[in-house]
Amino acid sequence: MRRAWLTVAVALVLAGAATAYAVSVRQPAAPATTPVALAEDRIYFRDSAGQVASVRTTDPSADREPLGLRCDRFAAAATSAICLTGDAGAGLPTTTALILDRDLHETRRIHLAGIPSRAQVSRSGRMISWTVFVTGDSYRASGFSTWTGILDTRTGYAVVNMENIHLFIDGRRYHSPDVNYWGVTFADDDTTFYATASTRGRTYLVRGDYAKWEAHTLTTGVECPSLSPDGTRIVYKRRDDAASGAPWRLAVMELSSLRTVTLAEPHGVDDQAVWLDPATVAYARGGAIFAVPADGTGTPRELIRDGTSPVRYRAPG
Repeated sequence: MRRAWLTVAVALVLAGAATAYAVSVRQPAAPATTPVALAEDRIYFRDSAGQVASVRTTDPSADREPLGLRCDRFAAAATSAICLTGDAGAGLPTTTALILDRDLHETRRIHLAGIPSRAQVSRSGRMISWTVFVTGDSYRASGFSTWTGILDTRTGYAVVNMENIHLFIDGRRYHSPDVNYWGVTFADDDTTFYATASTRGRTYLVRGDYAKWEAHTLTTGVECPSLSPDGTRIVYKRRDDAASGAPWRLAVMELSSLRTVTLAEPHGVDDQAVWLDPATVAYARGGAIFAVPADGTGTPRELIRDGTSPVRYRAPG
């Protein structure tokens, strides 16, 4: 039934707007204001109006610098950035993914189905990933479906939906029409990645190999992983119905042992957290951005009021 629904949805969207569910390249559109180039040692984020801005990493409470972009999700690293924007209008929801260089000049425009959800850029800037909802509007919605895409900016090759990647559960090739992926995060080699896979009511942490186009499960109960700067840990959200607010708690996992520590944020967090440095993670909660130690100690501290989609930008090299 899900596949049938998606087939109908694709037909409807394509009939109404020939660019949906497809990858295309257009001439860059002139921005409303002159964008400010990405700069080292800054935290980028979007405010409640969707405007992207930045603050100094050393003084996040200081005046913010507008970037000249409006996005629903934003991510950047090294030479690349992505701005996901939901497209308003009648019919099924669609998303535009703007691919930008370090000077925030548009290099590519990708039209997608669904509602913006997640976005990340690998540390080198080469690999860009995103997730959109194509049914439902949150992880709590029954019957939701996600489409997760990957763009290799070096080759220009884009995968709009990675659901056909070869999945192995407990070492055995797995097939099921309900497999979903979300929250891709790339390692420094730009081929190893981690992500969440969901099937038959269970969520898995998978380690993937982009070059081999396969993914292997490591453990269960992991959502929206984000790889640490040294590549040894992930911060992620795990289901916790006792958490106040959203039913997830943040945790950090050591990948070599799968040992996990729950972070000191007591509230529910529905976000793909990011690493500010090897010892600290940042995340959005309640319309603000907070930071907390990655070892389970300490207490959360508010970094930025009126902010989501935090990004600790690092320049090339």
